[in-house]
Amino acid sequence: MHDVIIIGGGVVGLSLACELAGEGVAVAVFDQGQMGQESSWAGAGILPPGNPELAELPEAQLRAASHVLWPDVSDLLRAETGIDNGFRRCGGLEVRLGGNRSALDDEIAAWRREGVTVEIFAGEAPWRCEVELNRAVAAAYRLPEMGQVRNPRHLKALVALAAKRGVTLVPGTPVHGFDRAREKIVAVETHGGRHPAGQFVVAGGAWSARLLNEADCTVAVRPLRGQIVLLNRQPSPIRHVINVGARYLVPRGDGCILVGATEEVAGFDKQTTAGGVGGLVEFACDIIPALAQAHFERAWAGLRPQSADGLPYLGRCPQAENLFVATGHFRAGLQLSPITARVMMQLLLERETTVPLAAFSPDRHRRQAAVFADVNPSLV
Repeated sequence: MHDVIIIGGGVVGLSLACELAGEGVAVAVFDQGQMGQESSWAGAGILPPGNPELAELPEAQLRAASHVLWPDVSDLLRAETGIDNGFRRCGGLEVRLGGNRSALDDEIAAWRREGVTVEIFAGEAPWRCEVELNRAVAAAYRLPEMGQVRNPRHLKALVALAAKRGVTLVPGTPVHGFDRAREKIVAVETHGGRHPAGQFVVAGGAWSARLLNEADCTVAVRPLRGQIVLLNRQPSPIRHVINVGARYLVPRGDGCILVGATEEVAGFDKQTTAGGVGGLVEFACDIIPALAQAHFERAWAGLRPQSADGLPYLGRCPQAENLFVATGHFRAGLQLSPITARVMMQLLLERETTVPLAAFSPDRHRRQAAVFADVNPSLV
């Protein structure tokens, strides 16, 4: 019998499995598909900066703690598996086309309150930083500590490390229910049979709510489709991650540029659409006109697990003393995966957590969950 069963083989579930196995815990990971092939694989791998010493809000504390962990996590994966996940501090720009030059002042002030280094641009500075940037940029700043990671490589490394540490990986095996005895879960039920364990963690991303409802642990999570386009232009016309609100360009260093992302309530439909793909290509060419000559490689979509307030659910389910939740990370699953794995490992082993978890309680939206799910009936 395993000590812990994790339901969900995305970046959060795999990272947690590696952490627990490193502590000598016997772990199994069940996934309905292949390991690491849902939203964890589909994202852009942007890693915003943070400062643990000055971060005060719950999201900022998680982000800052993860920011600190990324270099060591990447070094460990390379040393243990030989796989380079592509982690690097490439820096990032936030820009606005047209409008008021003060449009980003509030964001700059918020970063500074967190103690994050911000470089403010004046005059020709934006174009000295990125020569192909649209000349219509009215406001911009630079975050030199922003990073990125190659999602597919990172997932491949996590799978390799989990296997090396003795984690039992069970792909293609949906968990459809729990076997419960009073206040405890004693096993998960699959079409292949019953699988007992001492503790259970649901880290199933956008699919988490349906399973948690079986245990009367009601979280407000729904899938939000995000479409991404991959372009290629040699040599690459940009060096930095470029953000324009919720949309972005991410240079991979080999001429490939990720362009994302849409935010669509579409149930569990992962199809790309002409409108979504066309809008992203138009956006890319608006920000970097030279991309009009780029080669279109392909497009795909992933389903982000959006919570009612944008914060993840991290903690123990009040309705079952040995059932835990790590889901609802929305756009930040990969970014927050190192600290999520660390605090969940600490929680399962009854240690003090690196970041306080009260704000991430799995029970905090119990009354709102049904209303949130009504926006997309396929959730229930």
